[in-house]
Amino acid sequence: MSQQQSIKQAVQNYGKRLFRFIRNRVENDEDAKDILQDVWYQLSSIVDTERIDMLSAWLFKVSRNRIADKNRKQTTLSLDEMAYEDDEGEMIFPEALFSDTAEPDSELDRAFFMDALFEALNELPEKQREVIVLNELEDMTLQQIADRNGESIKTIISRKRYAVIFLRERLRNVYNI
Repeated sequence: MSQQQSIKQAVQNYGKRLFRFIRNRVENDEDAKDILQDVWYQLSSIVDTERIDMLSAWLFKVSRNRIADKNRKQTTLSLDEMAYEDDEGEMIFPEALFSDTAEPDSELDRAFFMDALFEALNELPEKQREVIVLNELEDMTLQQIADRNGESIKTIISRKRYAVIFLRERLRNVYNI
């Protein structure tokens, strides 16, 4: 697949969700459109988009970074504002990855946490990372993931459990900052 086709497919597959994700974190539609345009521009500047393992995770990470850049001089965001709204209006965020005390008190801390989270995700075995990304970022149910991969639901649950345990341990120091 050519890079142009790959980018066009990414825009079709993720454009609306990314816009909603960004819009929920910025003050107006214009800011959201500007940030989304920056995300697409950054994707287009990559020579080989096929080398990105989890395109959706990459797109959300770039979006978060752009939002953080935009808001760096503005007020801090609450944990609820880090979540995104799904098609049914429900707020979604990876609750299992946050402890009760993990409330970033500044935009810099939030950006640091998100960088640490994505770094930790990259350290996971591929199949565990896939379950976390599909379940938490792409909002697939564990049963949908099991069906998609032709594996038992218990295997998928186990992978997620091990991934969450690893992420909690790996991010423990980040919680205490």
